[in-house]
Parts: sequence; C-alpha cells; structure tokens
Amino acid sequence: MATVSNTDEWDLVIEPKGKLFNLNLKEVWRYRDLLVLFVRRDFVASFKQTILGPLWHVIQPALTTIMFLFVFGKIAKIPTDGVPAVLFYMSGISIWNYFSSCLLGTSGTFVANAGMFGKVYFPRLVIPLSVVASNIVKLGIQFGLLIVVFIYYAFHGYVFQVSWALLLLPVLVLMMALLGMGLGIIFSSLTTKYRDFSVLLGFGMQLLMYATPIAYPLSYLQNKPYKWILDINPLTSIIEMYRYVLFGQGVFTAASVAYSCIFILLAVLGGMVLFNKVERTFIDTV
Repeated sequence: MATVSNTDEWDLVIEPKGKLFNLNLKEVWRYRDLLVLFVRRDFVASFKQTILGPLWHVIQPALTTIMFLFVFGKIAKIPTDGVPAVLFYMSGISIWNYFSSCLLGTSGTFVANAGMFGKVYFPRLVIPLSVVASNIVKLGIQFGLLIVVFIYYAFHGYVFQVSWALLLLPVLVLMMALLGMGLGIIFSSLTTKYRDFSVLLGFGMQLLMYATPIAYPLSYLQNKPYKWILDINPLTSIIEMYRYVLFGQGVFTAASVAYSCIFILLAVLGGMVLFNKVERTFIDTV
C-alpha cells in the first residue's frame, strides 16, 4: 500500500504581515510581469471606445493652455517672468497633470479593485505602482508636445539656457510621483470606510491647483500677505525647480526643497503604514 507523506513543499506561503513598514519589495519585483500588464491595461482602458485615443493627452493640455492664456494672461495680466506664456503655462500643466493623475488614480486602489483583491492574491502595492508607471507614458506624450513648442519658439528667436540642471528633471518627476502615490494611498485607505474622502479629494484637487504656482510664477506673490499658503504647499518648490530646469527661472531655497523632501518622505511612509494596516481588513468594509 502506498503511503502519503505528511511533508508538503510549497512554492509560495501567504502569511499575514506582522509589521506595518513591511513593504515586501522583493515580492513586488517577483510580480513585475503583472505590473507591466496593469500598466498596459490602465493605458489601453483609458482610450477604449474613443475616437482620438492618445491624442486626448495632447488636446487636453493645449485647450487648458489656451484657457490660461485668456484668463491669466489677457484678463488678469499676470506676468510670466520673461518666459513665453504658452511655454510657461504648458510646462506647469504637464507636470501638474502627472501629479494629479497619480494621486487620483491611486486614491481608488482598494475601492476600485475590491472584487479582484477578494479573489486573487498578489502584492497590493502593484496597483498604485502601475498607476504611477502608466501615467509616465501620458507625461511623456505631453512632454513631447512641450518639446515641439520649445522648438517653435527657438526658431522664432527665444534663447534657451541649457545647463546641468536638466539632469534634475527625472528627480523632480520622481518626487511628484512619490508625493502623488503617497497621498493617493492615504486617501485610498481612508475611503474604504469613509467615502466622503473621495468627494473631498475631487474638488480639493481643483483648489490645490490654484494654491500651486502653475498659472503664475511664485515671484508674482513675493509681497503678498497670503504667500504663506504657497510656502506650506510642498508642491511649490518642486514646480519652481521644474521651471528653473526648463527656463532658468524659479524661486526656491535649500530650506524649501528640504521641506518638500521631508513632506514626501512622511507622505510615503504614512501611506505605507495605512496601506498595510487597511489591507488586512478592507475586504470586510468595502
């Protein structure tokens, strides 16, 4: 008679997380193929059953730039520190769109994927990472449009200052990605119990854009009594550095950059703590 061994060897053992800061990045790397599939899914799904497809990533910043030209340029007559208005607005819009897309996309991680999370196991962190990665593709399309506008103005006499600062561009994009993902997963964790946060986030992002130097330079508010609102905004120094990299114009200090870095670190760590905590029980509340 054949005997059955009581010793089983498993390729994967799923255990509850014992530490809140256990990111388990090694496991995320093992599921990198799934991450690529999610990136492709997010990008394709956003244009499914559309006529223009990826062209919407060109149309949206172009129309927003025209609106900014009319409202902030013609009506409010806010200066752009010697930078052509189209370039000034479009550069700010492109990086803002990336940040807002990362934040809003990751804010629905638990609620939007509850059905899948309840049936299939994979590292949950793959979902917010895929949102950040898929939006990089969209940022690349919008940045390509910005380069075309750069070339146009170069042929019409505008002199660009090319310097070593251009090497900081990937770092600034990474900072925006981390901040968007960190804040996004905080909201994602909170909305599993309190759906009001999703409504709050919707119009909160609209208000935040006006409290960030997207449509105006920070120098325009140097002597204004409400400048402190922008000083406590961690996005301010990142946007100003971004414009310094592109145009050689920007108001920031080492202290303001350090403040943004610390805020990003706290947002990411705080988001991970909440994410790992909610992951254990969210399926019972969503």
